[in-house]
Amino acid sequence: MAIDTTDTLPDALDTPRLSTRDKLVLFVLCAAQFMVALDFSVLNVALPVLGTDLGMSRSALQWAVTAFALPSGGFLLLFGRVGDLFGRRRLFLAGLALFGAASVLATLAWDPASFLTGRALQGLGAAAIVPTGMSLLTTTFPEGPARDRALGISGTLLSLGFTVGMVAGGTLTDTFGWRSTMGLLSLFALIVLPLAPGLLPESRTPDRPRLDVPGAVTVTGALLALIYALSTAADHGFGRADVVITLIAGLLLLAAFVTVESRTAQPLVSLPMLRRRTVAWGNLGGLVTFSMMSTVVFVLTLYLQEVLHLSAFETGLVFGVQGVLSAVAGVYAPRVIGRYGPRRTLVGSLVGQGALIAALLGLGTGHWSVWLATAAVSLASMCHLGAIISYGITVTSGVPDEEQGLATGLVTSTQQVGITVGIPLLGVLATTSPDLLTGVHTVLALDAVLVLAAAVLVAVGLRVRSGAVETQPLGAR
Repeated sequence: MAIDTTDTLPDALDTPRLSTRDKLVLFVLCAAQFMVALDFSVLNVALPVLGTDLGMSRSALQWAVTAFALPSGGFLLLFGRVGDLFGRRRLFLAGLALFGAASVLATLAWDPASFLTGRALQGLGAAAIVPTGMSLLTTTFPEGPARDRALGISGTLLSLGFTVGMVAGGTLTDTFGWRSTMGLLSLFALIVLPLAPGLLPESRTPDRPRLDVPGAVTVTGALLALIYALSTAADHGFGRADVVITLIAGLLLLAAFVTVESRTAQPLVSLPMLRRRTVAWGNLGGLVTFSMMSTVVFVLTLYLQEVLHLSAFETGLVFGVQGVLSAVAGVYAPRVIGRYGPRRTLVGSLVGQGALIAALLGLGTGHWSVWLATAAVSLASMCHLGAIISYGITVTSGVPDEEQGLATGLVTSTQQVGITVGIPLLGVLATTSPDLLTGVHTVLALDAVLVLAAAVLVAVGLRVRSGAVETQPLGAR
């Protein structure tokens, strides 16, 4: 099956009309995705206060983030497949319930152990919510303008949730204390959970193949090891023994997973699917856009506060503008995709993101740089959102409904890994540089080069033949 990328698609330009029920389904699914995205960032600025309150050392504070990132990234592929086999709606509701209960535990935490337990259970709930929510969206809304619009709204809220978390985290902590950040997540779960059972249809594969246990064990172990290594390296560098050991273990488990999948009759991940041009190159585009944009946000936060000496609130306003323009991009991205196709939109978005990141190399020590930073990062985020939506459409288009959980699991795993790897791989160059401004410039230059290089690779990998993006295996002719 192919993705139509002709230059004129009149039907796709018409905004699809959604029924009231469709709108409610979309609200439930997007609210859950927004809640998880919020959790990625809302706690960050509260960590110092949290550590003092619970008696956590500075080195232990890393686990407030890692305890969530490990299960949320490590179990995505497994839960995506479990949802395919045993019911996506059922697993989505279980994930929501677990996330809500875990958020209550984190809100009421009385010591470090209870708080980190709550964070880990939040991550486990998120690992169930994200792939099943995405696959429920792609199976509920048929391929075409309706699905493009739904994915556009979902992608907008995903990006907006991360940004809102950065702005809201500081405000809530200053006003109500760090516990309010976790309480906000409990509130979201309390709103979404009662609505979901009556609105969401059950969805699963028609046949019930056996779960690939060896594949599940190796890929989950690989993701857990890699996320731990990269998360720890972000704070402590790659020289620590535990980082090196878990990084090697993760790569070995990943190699073992590929071997297992090539020999299993009913694999967890279909290797032919991974060889689809749309899946392979689309996920590369997604990995780069997420990892490089998260790095930009990280180094700009350091730059604005430590070079320009902006307050946390003023820094939040810069990213607030970014969030508003990302929301605007989410409205228009499906129309752009409808006119130019997901391949061209993905490549163009990556080019725009890379060029605008390069514009940030003009940052200096004058306060005029605030305006350059605000304009460039906001416009880059609009391109970033276009890349998010178009790569999600590219990867999931043409995939049978029975494999949508797997395809969306790959999409969300790419998101999680992308958010995780960018900062330790590039951000450390800024934090370890003797001169922070020089380090920021180095990171931004590498960031721009990598995004532009990815645009070229994706353009070649998803080359058009006779007006269509190929979905056949990479080596096929």
